[in-house]
Amino acid sequence: MAIVAALVAPTANPRNPLRLIAAAPHRQWRRVAAAASSSAAPGVDLKALQAAIDKKDSEEVKQAMDQLKELGWAKRWSSQPYVSRRTVSAISSRAPSASNLQLQRAFFPTSVVSTSLRELTTLGIKNAENLAIPSVRNDAAFLFTVVGSTGFLGVLAGQLPGDWGFFVPYLIGSISLIVLAIGSISPGLLQAAIGAFSTVFPDYQERIARHEAAHFLVAYLIGLPILGYSLDIGKEHVNLIDDQLQKLIYSGQLDQKEIDRLAVVSMAGLAAEGLEYDKVVGQSADLFTLQRFINRTKPPLTKDQQQNLTRWAVLFSASLLKNNKAAHEALMSAMSQKASVLGCIEAIENAS
Repeated sequence: MAIVAALVAPTANPRNPLRLIAAAPHRQWRRVAAAASSSAAPGVDLKALQAAIDKKDSEEVKQAMDQLKELGWAKRWSSQPYVSRRTVSAISSRAPSASNLQLQRAFFPTSVVSTSLRELTTLGIKNAENLAIPSVRNDAAFLFTVVGSTGFLGVLAGQLPGDWGFFVPYLIGSISLIVLAIGSISPGLLQAAIGAFSTVFPDYQERIARHEAAHFLVAYLIGLPILGYSLDIGKEHVNLIDDQLQKLIYSGQLDQKEIDRLAVVSMAGLAAEGLEYDKVVGQSADLFTLQRFINRTKPPLTKDQQQNLTRWAVLFSASLLKNNKAAHEALMSAMSQKASVLGCIEAIENAS
């Protein structure tokens, strides 16, 4: 997935993003999105926003979205700007309630791992203990098909007369070796082939839409302007084009506030799959991206802090998705229909 975003300073909002509220009753996402109007409210002009998106200017997009929020249309835009583990520290200074104790056990690195996993499970994440284990379903199916088909063709080719029956099976058998060689030299090409092959699975399109819509929605909720998206699972899902932030990333100067926000967006796709499916397929690119950001954090995070950050980001993004389930489902449908970025924003804002 490739969502183009830019990290910008959030606007003030007194709402607490850490509350874990039960989601609205489940509705089929196709039906919800169909009910979401594709037109703006009367009197609201979206031309400035569309122009900013076309220019790929993140600052202009943010300004246009802020203006639409002031007009009362973009109500979900930057509605959850406070994304920081420091908020949890403030909780510990008060007399803890039962829910606060749950949050503390889930977020703090001094907690035992099983407690944090229990909180993810309570939130609705299926098989939380296996979230970080890469799924081999698509890879195994692709390789099995290649090896099986070439083996079958090799047996048939062995029936050819003369020398053809000797050389052709060897040529066909070498296809499997060529595939492995390509995977070693250029993993991206092999991943593209596996991605194309994965369309044979019935849940493929919906899984991708759910995964990528989560990245889009969470970035939108915390105030990151979205300039583009794709529905290619396995691709890097966040490209940050803000010049200042890029300099911080390249120089290894990301602070806690920035890494917290990046972590939540990075883990949103994984969280969305974990809420719906027993096995997560698209987590490899998400975890790789998060690790790349972690490696550029100053001061460096310890191994325990990295594990805690990952679990916290999954929990935080999953809670946002559950609290905005209708918007997530509407966005899934819009993205599946290859709607423009503006069309996706309208789907989010018009969702009931």
